[in-house]
Amino acid sequence: MKIIVTGTRGIPNIQGGVETHCQEIFPLIADAGAGHDVTIIRRSGFVDPTNDISEYQGVKIVTLFSPRSKSLEAFLHTFLSVVYAAWKRPDILHIHAVGPSIMTPFARLLGLNVVMTHHGPDYERKKWGNLAKKVLQLGEQAGVRYANKVIVISEGIGSLIERKYNRSDFVLIPNGVPTANKNQETDYLESLGLKKGKYIFTLGRFVPEKGFDYLIQAYLQSNVSNDYKLVIAGDADHESPYSSTLKDTARKNGIVLTGFIKGEKLYQLYTSARLFILPSFYEGLPISLLEAMSYQLDILASDIDANKEVCLPQDFYFEVGNIDSLAKKIREKISNHSPLQNYDMSRYDWAQIARQTLEVYERACGKR
Repeated sequence: MKIIVTGTRGIPNIQGGVETHCQEIFPLIADAGAGHDVTIIRRSGFVDPTNDISEYQGVKIVTLFSPRSKSLEAFLHTFLSVVYAAWKRPDILHIHAVGPSIMTPFARLLGLNVVMTHHGPDYERKKWGNLAKKVLQLGEQAGVRYANKVIVISEGIGSLIERKYNRSDFVLIPNGVPTANKNQETDYLESLGLKKGKYIFTLGRFVPEKGFDYLIQAYLQSNVSNDYKLVIAGDADHESPYSSTLKDTARKNGIVLTGFIKGEKLYQLYTSARLFILPSFYEGLPISLLEAMSYQLDILASDIDANKEVCLPQDFYFEVGNIDSLAKKIREKISNHSPLQNYDMSRYDWAQIARQTLEVYERACGKR
């Protein structure tokens, strides 16, 4: 089967949940033993010397132009990707996320079999203005109504599209997480001035909906900063007044900023953290939360539906956006010794997720 993938910024090692999702499942699909030909179309603005390659673990990578503009980037790149796919004639064109899915009717007109993965209602993100939100809503509508098959990554998203568009034949395939790669080394920790078990960890893009600004306030209010550092991994895709202010606030208050990291550095931070916090206002199904669970970390997560879908114990949640609630929970977590947690990770296996995705492809092109 010939598969072309778009809607992602690209792989490998590009920041983002959709990007991590694609980096995990498509090498598995390419290596599924049935001779699948997989191509991911990458946005030119995210290519640098560290990832300027034409193949990754059996997946072909094609780079097409995209402007570094958050309002035009996905729209223009997906248009070019659909034109490219129409030329190459794959069995499946897989479009990820609601913004790029606005090109689904165009792809269908060109005779392509389209699978859409709905990673969440992106128009709820705080970074978008009213016009951008309208366009994202149109993208959701176009993808859900016109894709041959629709995949959703959470039950909440499935309920959303059934309610709004009366489409109930979606397939629920959650995000996954690999087995934790526990790294007991400390060289990277020491380079950041950290000690094992003496820091609180979080990561993500520096955008308002991640809630890192109020996390910093709650951390300072919790009065644990003398003994425990706060570490925030990640960065902004596009520098903004919010991300600049966040970085300034962090540096003034002794918060450790690592920038975007992957691999052994990230493994060290997960392995030795005392507490993981996810303060988001919005998520699809957060891979960072699944990663923290795979490392058996003690966790605090905002009480949004996407976070509650992983079914953490009730006292692991706090009221989203509430600084006092989070500060109190941080104090309680730090004061109570917490052994490694045992979470049920069985439904988040990437190999199983890759198999389920292949089954959707087979149905979309009439092979099952």
